Amino acid sequence: MKIIENFENSKSIDIEALKKFDEQKTKVFKYITYKKRTEQEVRNKFRGQIEEDMLEDIIEYLKEAKYLDDYEFIEKQVNEYMNLKTMSIKEIKYKLYSKGLDRKLIEQYIEKNYEKLKEYEEMCIEKIKNKKKDTMTEDEIEQYLYRKGYKCD
Repeated sequence: MKIIENFENSKSIDIEALKKFDEQKTKVFKYITYKKRTEQEVRNKFRGQIEEDMLEDIIEYLKEAKYLDDYEFIEKQVNEYMNLKTMSIKEIKYKLYSKGLDRKLIEQYIEKNYEKLKEYEEMCIEKIKNKKKDTMTEDEIEQYLYRKGYKCD
């Protein structure tokens, strides 16, 4: 966090720069407290609005303070998906990738929670089969599930 270190290391503190940092930090903080955001979403939103070094310092500050945590974001998103939707593990991965999250972090989460996700996926398959059985043949249902990313056994 260059800006804060510069303030701590210098004998004369640039009050205006500190005020500007605090003002920008507050703007980013409001953005992430309104709705959980990823680090990438914050970067995309404020790129061009906030000086690049200052934005990096603000992101670092928020990560250290645990206001911005991509792994926690993944956990919350997956729980939300599981509560509201029927999705395959593959669909969940793509949704998370689209948020600009690190692939390694997503893979780490999926690996750690694979049993729970697999159980959820099997439950979704049954839900979809029951919902579609009156309007589709068994083969059509299997093709539908395959297109959605489910592994049909």
